[in-house]
Amino acid sequence: MSITKKLKKAKLIDFKKILLTFHQDKISFNSVRLTNGARKKFVINIQNAASNELLLELEEEYLLGDDYYVSVDEEQVVVDIDRDLVRSARFDELYYYSGDDLGIDYSNQLTKVAIWSPLATKGRILLSERWNLEPTSIIPLIRTERGVWRQRLEGDYDKVFYQFEFFIHSKWVKVNDPYAKLMTVNGKKGMIGNPAKVNPKTWPVACQPSSMNEVIIYELHIRDFTIGRNNGIKAKGQYLGFSEKGTHSVNGYVTGIDYLKKLQVSHIEILPLHDFGSVDETNWKEQYNWGYDPIYFFALEGSYSSNPYDSYQRVKELKEMIAQLHEQNMKVILDVVFNHVYIREQSDLEKIVPGYYFRAHSNGQISNGTGVGNDLATERLMVRKLVIDCVKYWLKEFDVDGFRFDLMGIIDLDTMHQVVATCQEIKKDVVLLGEGWDLPTAYPTSKRTTLHSAKIITSIGFFDDQFRDLIKGSTFQFKEQGFVHGINIEMEKLKDGISGSPSLFSQPSQAIHYIEAHDNHTLWDKLTLSTPSNDDIRYKQHRLATAIILLAQGIPFLHGGQEFFRTKYGDANSYNSGDLVNQFDWERRETYQDNVDFISGIISIRKHHQAFHLSSYQLITKHLRWLECGNGCVAYILEGVHEFGPWNDIMVIHNAKDKVEKLAINFGNWQVLVDELTASLIPLYTLKEEEIIVQPISTMVCIRA
Repeated sequence: MSITKKLKKAKLIDFKKILLTFHQDKISFNSVRLTNGARKKFVINIQNAASNELLLELEEEYLLGDDYYVSVDEEQVVVDIDRDLVRSARFDELYYYSGDDLGIDYSNQLTKVAIWSPLATKGRILLSERWNLEPTSIIPLIRTERGVWRQRLEGDYDKVFYQFEFFIHSKWVKVNDPYAKLMTVNGKKGMIGNPAKVNPKTWPVACQPSSMNEVIIYELHIRDFTIGRNNGIKAKGQYLGFSEKGTHSVNGYVTGIDYLKKLQVSHIEILPLHDFGSVDETNWKEQYNWGYDPIYFFALEGSYSSNPYDSYQRVKELKEMIAQLHEQNMKVILDVVFNHVYIREQSDLEKIVPGYYFRAHSNGQISNGTGVGNDLATERLMVRKLVIDCVKYWLKEFDVDGFRFDLMGIIDLDTMHQVVATCQEIKKDVVLLGEGWDLPTAYPTSKRTTLHSAKIITSIGFFDDQFRDLIKGSTFQFKEQGFVHGINIEMEKLKDGISGSPSLFSQPSQAIHYIEAHDNHTLWDKLTLSTPSNDDIRYKQHRLATAIILLAQGIPFLHGGQEFFRTKYGDANSYNSGDLVNQFDWERRETYQDNVDFISGIISIRKHHQAFHLSSYQLITKHLRWLECGNGCVAYILEGVHEFGPWNDIMVIHNAKDKVEKLAINFGNWQVLVDELTASLIPLYTLKEEEIIVQPISTMVCIRA
């Protein structure tokens, strides 16, 4: 018998099935054989699958790590691996590796190398003395258990640069190490070394323990915060600039880290610091990006370093920055992006195990729920492991205090449960929060970490967009108004938010209450679009909105500069808009120092009494009593709360109307801490009447011992 047309391809579609495809119908043959590189023959059963296809059924499972060949008579093809196979549960069962040694384990006598690439049939490590030179040494890797390739390098390989090459799908592919801790400029190569070598003299610097309910988050971008021309910071746009103490503006106002200390926030959330792809580290002043385009999750971004060519320098400078923040008793939350990579097709993850790390629909189309071209498949065991290993590394190596998970609604629940367990084992007071938006990714909503799942995963905080939009109007309908405009809204929902959003969460510390963040319009820009009036009205609306957030139960979240009416000049998506739009405007801060003082005063009051951040909904229900108030006003008393702080009763009134609000009060003297002009722990004055007059578009806080 003879073949009518040549064999087209052979594809492994199951660990016991190979599908042969021919160029045309009417297949005829004398023999079909399956062999591997060692010329071992395998027992197969042959079945017709279609007019131009044959199905080979194997009696034993196909083991990855060797080249397999199908011969039909005199023709021979290499067996390809179907991408659906690497996405199967059986693939994870066979090739999941649980060890904790992936990447580089360096000492001055021995460097151990381990990298996971189960589809590869050959591998080698390429070593270079300079990051920009060709390899000076090429050493074969040894395939070991579950697709892990290893090598031991005897001697001191500190500051030697490395890459890998793997033979996958019949061709050599050059890749960098996804677990690389030290990268060269622009992520060209990894560098062998030990990040602990550049620890500051005092490391780690201990912070006072805190409960989740005491957290006040302040969101910043390294470059935005330090780049300003007149802020007195020398290392502009850099990690070191964040570390500088004693800085002042040209007019003598405190800037930098001392400013944050004076503001009294507890946690600084830093936009992404992992190595990202959109800024040329050799010419960083000419480009700008927030950094939500990750390339290497374990390695640091070099554009914030004083010397991006020195792989150790960026590590040293970030640790110094964290040490300085901890010294001021401010904790550090990292914004991490475990939902996608910069460019999937160029990603080392895709090259090392093609088809594995990214979600796909049933038709093979790559999932794009993130809107940036790809979604990480965190439900797969080795993707989950990468996430877990990464947060563990940041906690242990850099002593960070928490993580904000960008587009957390993409990430599966099982992964986030393991993240919680891992982080809390290392640091009990770790802060975990994320965006629980339900995005159209190729994985069921019920299995992902969305707002709908908040009551299932109670140790993670979620951004509460419902409360946000009730206060200021829809984020996406720019002219829509909210409570601060004095319009009628669903007051029960507003009260729910003030109470810590029990309709959404299992405990108030899950409620991340915010009015603006790096995304979308700043509150000032939103009010400019939605308030057809003068700036004086907008100032009052802005102050009122921020006061509501800071005085509500739950965790308040402030966008850096919110306290001085930060503007991005109407830019609703400034991720790459440059310094002029994004920089921290220290001159504007001076102009509105009175509001900075007001917000700092509110923060002082919140921190002074635990009644503003009660630990359970039971306590909130017990102590919070709503007062009768007209439309456009919300008022409540935290009563009988002396066990939580120095005052027995606390009255809070938010009046959004453009006229005064009068409330009848219980007999007894009330001391005023907050009125339309000032917020202070020292009482401003005492009310002796049985009526309180609250000024238009303002907040009032009164206390009674």
